[in-house]
Amino acid sequence: MTPIAHHMTAWLRQRLPIERGASPHTCDAYATAFQLLFTFASDKLGVAPSDIAFEQLDARLVLDFLDHIQRERGCGPRTRNARLAAIKSFMRFMEHRDPAALNQVREVLAIPAQRVTVEPVRHLDPEQVKALLDAPDPSTRAGIRDRALLHVALTGGLRVSELVGLRIDEVAFRDRYLDLRIRGKGRKERVVTLWKVVADGVRAWLAVRGEVKAPELFVNARGEALTRSGAEYILAKHVETATDSCVSISQVRVSPHVLRHTCAMTTLRATRDIRKVALWLGHASTQTTEIYLAQDPVDKLETLEAVVPPSLRPGTFSPPDKLLASLKRS
Repeated sequence: MTPIAHHMTAWLRQRLPIERGASPHTCDAYATAFQLLFTFASDKLGVAPSDIAFEQLDARLVLDFLDHIQRERGCGPRTRNARLAAIKSFMRFMEHRDPAALNQVREVLAIPAQRVTVEPVRHLDPEQVKALLDAPDPSTRAGIRDRALLHVALTGGLRVSELVGLRIDEVAFRDRYLDLRIRGKGRKERVVTLWKVVADGVRAWLAVRGEVKAPELFVNARGEALTRSGAEYILAKHVETATDSCVSISQVRVSPHVLRHTCAMTTLRATRDIRKVALWLGHASTQTTEIYLAQDPVDKLETLEAVVPPSLRPGTFSPPDKLLASLKRS
C-alpha cells in the first residue's frame, strides 16, 4: 500500500504552484476538494485521513464521493465537475510517480463529467438589493463591515474568493473613487473603480477595523482573514433580515455568486454592451458573459418591436349545425 500523504504534499506545494504556475485560488480549491474527499473516505473506510493509501482511492470510491456531495451536501453538477477535475489532476500527477497504479488512474480518469443544465441566472432586483444593503446595523462594528462587504460585492462583481482575499494594499482611494486591484482566476489581475458611496463605506470600515495582523481588508471578530464560509454566513444572515422589508428576497436562493450575477445584470442594463460586462467581471471571453443576454428583458422587448410577425389569411369559423353533427356521429 502506498501512503498518500507525501504525494499530496508534493502535488499541492510543488507541482501546482511552482511547476504548473497555478494561482492560489486554484490551489485552495483543489485542497478543499481533497479535504472533502479524505473526510468522506475516512468515514467510509474507517481509517484516519493520514492513513489512507493511494490504492484505496479507486474509481468506485471516487464515484461514491461524487454521489455523496450531490445527495448529502446539495451540490450541483458544476460543483461535482469541479471536484472531479481536482481529483483527475492529482491522478495525472500520480500516473508518473506510481506506474504500478496505472490501471487505477485510468479508471478514475475515465469518469465522465456530468452534463450541466443551463438554468436562468439568479439575480436580485433593485428593491431586493436595497433591502439587503439596509439589513446590516451601521451602529455596530460588524454591521459597518458587513455593509461595506456587501456593497463591494454588489457593485464590483467580485467572486467570493476575490472578495475575502482582497488585501488592504490593493485598495486605493482616488479623489471621489475607490480603486480595487483584484487577483482573479487564472492569475489574471484587473482594476475595478467604484463610486464614492462605496468608498465611503470602505473608509467607515477601515476607521473601526483596528490594527490586526491579517493583511486582508475584511476580517472576522478575532482579527483573522474572513473565509469563504464566513462570507456566506454573513450574507445568509442579512438575507434573512432583509425579508422583513422585502418578502420577495426569500424566494431567491441568494449565494455570493448571485451578488456577482446581480452586478452583471445591472451593468448590462446600464451599458447595453456585453464587452463592458466581461471587462468588469474579469471574464477572459465574452462567450462566458453571454448567459446574461438571455436574462435581459429589454432585448426581448426590442426584438418584439423590431420584428413583424407573419400575417395570416383572414377567415371566420362557422360551427356545424348541431343536428347534422349529431347525425354524423350516429
